[in-house]
Amino acid sequence: MPVHLLTTHLTMPSRLLHFALLAGVAYFCAMAVAHFFGIKWPLLFVYYDVPFHAYQDKIISFAVVAYACLWWSAARERSVVPAVLVAMGFTVVGLAAVNLSDALASVLNGRSTRAYWWQTAMFAGYWVLLFVL
Repeated sequence: MPVHLLTTHLTMPSRLLHFALLAGVAYFCAMAVAHFFGIKWPLLFVYYDVPFHAYQDKIISFAVVAYACLWWSAARERSVVPAVLVAMGFTVVGLAAVNLSDALASVLNGRSTRAYWWQTAMFAGYWVLLFVL
């Protein structure tokens, strides 16, 4: 269905939320593709410069499709939005925990975690945007 037909009945804040959720769908689809094919670009691959196992990234790609489906459902049905907020909140907390972990530090060999924190902050900012909308 064309986007304009999906949004004609929505108020401006609802339209903004709708488009923010659809942007999340697009982002998570791109992230799933990046993980499936091992395209290690920042933002699509949070820990883009650490050792990885290809099979783990294939698993992540399938899990990220679930995020895209959840976001799509929330864009179509507002009662799903709280589940999106919970999922995104846990994602931010989980990324922060990884950023602070000894396991990550052990593979960084003294390198900074700044890039990972910036990406985590962007996820947090997106969570705030969704919450406000």
